[in-house]
Amino acid sequence: MEKETVRIENFSDAVFAIAITLLVLDLRAPEADTIKNGSELLTFLKNQWTTYLAFTLSFFSIFIMWVNHHKIFKQIYSRNTAIMFANGLILFLVAAVSYPTALLARFFGGEAATIAVAVYTGMFVLINIAYNLLWWIASTNKKLLRPGITDRAIRKIRDNYAYGLPSYLIAFGISFSFPVTALTINMILLLFWAVSSGKINLQQE
Repeated sequence: MEKETVRIENFSDAVFAIAITLLVLDLRAPEADTIKNGSELLTFLKNQWTTYLAFTLSFFSIFIMWVNHHKIFKQIYSRNTAIMFANGLILFLVAAVSYPTALLARFFGGEAATIAVAVYTGMFVLINIAYNLLWWIASTNKKLLRPGITDRAIRKIRDNYAYGLPSYLIAFGISFSFPVTALTINMILLLFWAVSSGKINLQQE
């Protein structure tokens, strides 16, 4: 069976690459005339810790999303209009990650941290829903999937994505009162996706 999703995957790879590149735009060096010595430069760098945190968290989030996207399309061989639009929704949200990242970088250390974290965690709720939608559309028609994939493999991938949604919703809900805890949950979920991405690599199932 010839794979029909090559153009979708190539286009998606380009969007993921651009999304990661956009994150770098928020990393700014100070103007030379505002820094007089090494001590002032060190102070400036220390004050930018929220920017470094937001950049690191979002970089690896997008990277792991790309890994999962790559592995899920190893299971999807054909495409229809619904798959293309569901994939487009994922790409739209991934491209928008730079905005909540900027909010997190600017406001996480202040009084507006709750809203900044709520927007950030809310974005990943939407991304998780989009991934669930993509796999649901693909798995409801087995003809769209790779030849020989078993029902067990289909359920394993479905369950893997379904596990994340309640956790993201919890993180979003508590972000209005406990932003640090909410962001910590997001970090734990990042590790979860990094480890569980192997469940999607089911070529022999």
